[in-house]
Amino acid sequence: MVRVVVDTMMGNLARWLRVLGVDTEYSRRFTDSEILSVALREGRVVITKDLGLHRRALKLGLRSVYMPPDTTDVVEMLVIVARDLGLVIEFDKGSTRCPICNTKLSVVSKAQVSTVVPPEVLNRYDTFWYCPRCHKAYWQGNHWKTISDVIEKARSRLSRAGTY
Repeated sequence: MVRVVVDTMMGNLARWLRVLGVDTEYSRRFTDSEILSVALREGRVVITKDLGLHRRALKLGLRSVYMPPDTTDVVEMLVIVARDLGLVIEFDKGSTRCPICNTKLSVVSKAQVSTVVPPEVLNRYDTFWYCPRCHKAYWQGNHWKTISDVIEKARSRLSRAGTY
């Protein structure tokens, strides 16, 4: 599985990659040197909109995905990353990661999240994920339509390009 480190300009992409199960290091406080250090130390691919950082990564022998600076659409960013790294864009409920801290989420029972999830949510949904680090629970709520739409649009664009 590919592991990545995302530069400070792309927090939204980092969250999406984590939801899709990609081990994604990200911090708004990372300097370019820290990004390169993390990539070297942990064998991660650098994803950046900074051409200078991209070039430095390549000079160090690192794999790097350069995201054009004007790319703001998350669907387009996911397509570029998937194409360049050979990733399949799909949601796997067993490998999703915390969008906040990158910890692998566990599928848990309602009883296991009953103290952190509102009762009306417990009554409405059956599948829950829990982050043992952040102590946050997740479920396929109203935002799930947006997540599904983004995944489907990215898969469709990759398919049309003949790379999926």
